[in-house]
Amino acid sequence: MKKTASAWNYEIKENEGSGNIVRLSGRLSIDTAAECLKQLTSELKKTALPIYFDLTDISMLDDYGALVLFELKHALKIPDAEFRIINPPEAYKKTLSLVNFDFDERCSVNGGRMRSNIIVEFGAAAIEALAGIRFMIAFIGAIALSAIEVIKRPRSLRGQDTVTYMKTTGVDALPVVALISFLLGLIIAFMSSLQLQQFGANIYVASLVAMAMVSELGPIMTAIVVAGRTGSAYAAEIATMKISEEIDALFSMGFNPTLFLVIPRLLASFITIPLLTAFANIFGIAGGLLIGITLLDLTAGAYITQTIDALTVFELIWGLMKSCVFAILIAGVGCLKGFQAKGGASAVGHAATAAVVNSIFLIILFDSMFAIIRSYIG
Repeated sequence: MKKTASAWNYEIKENEGSGNIVRLSGRLSIDTAAECLKQLTSELKKTALPIYFDLTDISMLDDYGALVLFELKHALKIPDAEFRIINPPEAYKKTLSLVNFDFDERCSVNGGRMRSNIIVEFGAAAIEALAGIRFMIAFIGAIALSAIEVIKRPRSLRGQDTVTYMKTTGVDALPVVALISFLLGLIIAFMSSLQLQQFGANIYVASLVAMAMVSELGPIMTAIVVAGRTGSAYAAEIATMKISEEIDALFSMGFNPTLFLVIPRLLASFITIPLLTAFANIFGIAGGLLIGITLLDLTAGAYITQTIDALTVFELIWGLMKSCVFAILIAGVGCLKGFQAKGGASAVGHAATAAVVNSIFLIILFDSMFAIIRSYIG
């Protein structure tokens, strides 16, 4: 039996009562592989085993041609003992060696583009979400192990990097945080004075500004500013390293990327964001003081005394504790999104955007949880 094609031929004949010989000739390459696989699969289903593929007359064999033989073996479910390649030309033995014919797993054929519908999209989104959760759990575990490593061996912490990140996270952000907090305190004082003046309760503007800044607005506004400024920077830096395969290089050289990249950023944020929050509180109260002196005819001493009387140690500690949690969220999400980046240069921008959006969402979510806890403890 013989089939003639434009670039390749085959002939099947009995092998003296023991199976069949498939004599291939011509080009068995990328341009003939699809047709060859289709024709031989159909024809050899009716052929007795064992099958010998004779390559004596092959004029061209590339890796696609070798994969055709591999696919035939598995598509026809030919056992290893009954699958033989005979007389391969010397020039193509190396190409054949690239394919492991003893490997059990069959190559899958691309069946074309998957049809898109709402079920497929929902399934793809669910799979992606589960993969993200799995990655996040592994990331948190890696941070915990790296933190234990730093506690056991403090010298493993990259101290100079930590100081550098403290400067970029804290010192460089201070002017922005101070200005926003000052204006925020000024607005709160002005708006509250419009109501309290009617009752002759001007002095309570100081109490209102102090409580609002220390308990809520100071921590949350500082966290949002740092998330937009520093969290995005962390994500972009690590995403760039991920795309340029610098993180893979760290793995190859035996470094722990989490210890190397994440721990210094986490520690720097954990130290500087509460300090920034304290400064935000001070500047917010200063904004209220300006309104109290200029519009409410209060003296600076009376305003400051009322502020101190309104605040308690619990309020100060509560606000700083919230800022510590926000710091971990901002740095953790920024680094996580950086490590999850994949693709081209656009992945850097996507990582930065995702870091900011997710950080702000988590900040508001955890602030709500703090409010609920506060309602129970009084």
